[in-house]
Amino acid sequence: MSTFSSETVWLCLAVTAALGGLVLCKLKSPGQVGGKGVCLAGLWGGACLLSLSLFWSLILFSLSCFLLYIHFSGQELLPVDQKAVLITGSDSGIGHALSKYLDQLGFTVFAGVLNENGSGAEELRRTCSTRFSVLQLDVTDSQQIKDAYSKVVQKVQNRGLWAVVNNAGILGLPADGELIPMIHYKRCMDVNFFGAVEVTKAFLPLLRKSKGRLVNISSMAGGVPLFKMAAYGSSKAALTMFSAVMRQELSKWEVKVSTIQPGGFKTDITGTSEMQEKLEKDILDHLTPDVQEEYGQDYILAQKNVFNAASTYASSDLSPVLRDIQHAISAKSPFTFYTPGSGAYLWLCFVSFSPTGVFDYFNKKLNYFNNGTPRILSMPNWKNKAM
Repeated sequence: MSTFSSETVWLCLAVTAALGGLVLCKLKSPGQVGGKGVCLAGLWGGACLLSLSLFWSLILFSLSCFLLYIHFSGQELLPVDQKAVLITGSDSGIGHALSKYLDQLGFTVFAGVLNENGSGAEELRRTCSTRFSVLQLDVTDSQQIKDAYSKVVQKVQNRGLWAVVNNAGILGLPADGELIPMIHYKRCMDVNFFGAVEVTKAFLPLLRKSKGRLVNISSMAGGVPLFKMAAYGSSKAALTMFSAVMRQELSKWEVKVSTIQPGGFKTDITGTSEMQEKLEKDILDHLTPDVQEEYGQDYILAQKNVFNAASTYASSDLSPVLRDIQHAISAKSPFTFYTPGSGAYLWLCFVSFSPTGVFDYFNKKLNYFNNGTPRILSMPNWKNKAM
């Protein structure tokens, strides 16, 4: 066959899209890409042989194999060699599990905690190696960040700091955006965004010296507009954009920046029942009488059900997140984005490429956090009254 038919062109484009989409963007975790790549390369070769001449088949198949080789050669993990890593928010959840995980792999871990005398910090001291260090590190406290920097410099000395993992975060108050008090919007931004920015700025001199890694733990909610997540999602969206800008600016220093956007995982980010009751009280205390009247107390108090709904659909297995963070820290050429968790990658693709109306329709249909209807909307003829 000397010329390409239109059917052949479309076939090549389709196979190339499948190969690129699954291999380069990955659906699950970096460790699972290899098998998919080999299978898809085989499919690509078969498609070429069936639709093109032998010459063009060999040319295109060889090119695809070469590109796969370049891609996978960059996924080689660098030796651990006791590289030093700072992790914020290690009292519980992902940060706690990651601190243990990296310590077991041989990293020199600095675990920043909100309470160095708390149960989480004590467990880390008890179970981890002698390389391990617990640091008092409230990411909203500038002095604690400076003190942590001094302690890290003192311990690593000439070995340097290889990676910073900005993991500290809070969920805040999941509720309708109008109901969330401004104090909770500001608190989410202080911890999830400004805290990560200040820690990054403080430790960047060490990362530039080691040509290391900056890993920011964002969230699927930072790219997908989820119901009840106005405060949390906005803070994570800011962190995602900060990561993107820093990735470009730090490339000249050979510092690699990765963003982790997990789906739903069970952690302590939702807080205790006492904290949830306080958040509920904060809503009522900060709403005007008119807003309380229109939403109705039943609807407002039902906001706490969001915590239960979030736990129902979340996974307790943190291993996908831990593996992705390890890859971001250790791979020769880490990915820019990681999306561990069921459906996280698909949701981010859906919101990015689907028409707004289509996304909004399905998002409403699949709203896991539906907790009824505001009082005034359930009244007969409310539309006529509004007019």
